Amino acid sequence: MEEEEEDEFLFGQQSQTNFELLSGGPRDLGLQAGNVGGGSRFSTDTQAFKLDEKLLIDAQFLFVGSKIGEGAHGKVYQGRYRDQAVAVKILQRGEAVEERATLEARFVREVSMMSKVEHKNLVKFIGACKDPVMVIATELLPAMSLRKYMLNLRPKLLELHVAIGFALDIAQAMDCLHANGIIHRDVKPDNLLLTANQKSVKLVDFGLAREESLTEMMTAETGTYRWMAPELYSTVTLRQGDKKHYNNKVDVYSFSIVLWELLTNRMPFEGMSNLQAAYAAAFKQVRPSIPDDLPHDLVFILQSCWAEDPNIRPNFTQIVRLLNRFLFTLPGCPQSSVLTSKSSNSSKESDDARLVRSDALEDGSVATVATVKRRFSFFRRCFASRRTKNLT
Repeated sequence: MEEEEEDEFLFGQQSQTNFELLSGGPRDLGLQAGNVGGGSRFSTDTQAFKLDEKLLIDAQFLFVGSKIGEGAHGKVYQGRYRDQAVAVKILQRGEAVEERATLEARFVREVSMMSKVEHKNLVKFIGACKDPVMVIATELLPAMSLRKYMLNLRPKLLELHVAIGFALDIAQAMDCLHANGIIHRDVKPDNLLLTANQKSVKLVDFGLAREESLTEMMTAETGTYRWMAPELYSTVTLRQGDKKHYNNKVDVYSFSIVLWELLTNRMPFEGMSNLQAAYAAAFKQVRPSIPDDLPHDLVFILQSCWAEDPNIRPNFTQIVRLLNRFLFTLPGCPQSSVLTSKSSNSSKESDDARLVRSDALEDGSVATVATVKRRFSFFRRCFASRRTKNLT
């Protein structure tokens, strides 16, 4: 969801205007303007809500403030639920019956998926309301999006260990989603928000996410062109009509484009429109240019993740392992820099983190670069073998 400049407005005396800015006016949606706590207040009837009651929040305590973002299907506002600062996503309801049903189904799907995953690099789900408007409340991240952060930094680059740290945050969040059978389908810098200390990022916006078991029924309603995987535009896919047949490796491709941005602080496919970029990636196998001075191990990760054949791309468990091992090769990188991956089902250190830790503890010292290089060489041979097999 793309960020906009904050759109501040007054409450209380202009409460009706506030509701018009939110969603078209109180009369249309049954909203009752209020002036409690300095903000606009919702009232709701939860009888029509078909989600688990444990996912509901009491809309009488939900206050909406200034707008902080907007996308194709809704707007995001600063807000407060009881004593907690929250981000309030208000989704469009639609006019026609068919459109309304589609948007409501998307809302229920988004709430269901957000509520079933928890990870330090995923935005935390607070709760939802369905009437009088469809609302999803999540934790409010006070910092900016990764896109805006990097724009402000240009033409300077991120320090390499910072770029890899952010990449690890994203990869670990995606590893958690994929472990729970969820494909995000819209991984891009706009959907990555920095934490307050600007030392890590969290993935947001599950509006286009899908359960992997339903991929055979997916439609063309997928992410942003510049970051979309080429198979979404392939001639095979197009011959199948509107239905898209793909798997979670589409997220791996999108991640590779974000990783390239972290390493170069440039817009991918510069000089092209979004559609031109998508066409070039899908039909001409064009990829962003790789800097000559980029470490070979990172070149390998990029090229593996944006490979034309989805079956050649690594999964996020492997990506986390590769990034962690590369991080150990950086001068002065402390052992504590290696991030551990945690899921909602276990607080134990991940297998990948234990493998990295075992590499780091040879005779009490950090693993030698040669050891890490041998591990990268092993991965290269695996992917080269798979690539050869797919070409024959």
